[in-house]
Amino acid sequence: MRGLRIRPEQDGLRASLFDLEAEIMEVVWERGWSEFSVTDVHEVLGQSREIAYTTVMTTVSRLFDKELLDRRRDGRRYVYSPRMTRAAFIDALARDVLDSLPPMGHESAVAYLVERVAEADSAELDRLEALIRRRRESADG
Repeated sequence: MRGLRIRPEQDGLRASLFDLEAEIMEVVWERGWSEFSVTDVHEVLGQSREIAYTTVMTTVSRLFDKELLDRRRDGRRYVYSPRMTRAAFIDALARDVLDSLPPMGHESAVAYLVERVAEADSAELDRLEALIRRRRESADG
């Protein structure tokens, strides 16, 4: 993923994508589109507000440039497809953030994670325990 940055004042996808980029990716993921055109996105967004086709086209192209979408030529238009699921995007973003930290930053990130685990409910602790178990199994074997 190229060209992503963190905006800590924003929530969800908007923390790493501009508002319209995040909205388009949400449309793609919520609708489960494996392929779509700019027209498809424009029609959905146009149901709730006025938006120019060229604005949607430019933003979809930026998502391709950021490696969130693939595209292929279909006659005179492009057909796009998501490169990853929402969950995979969040995982990749978390990895990019952690990988970009200096060594001392990793300690801070782990300390924050430990604080969050202390606040976790039983189901979240079970998920974390399963992740740790899988990691240990893959490292051992």
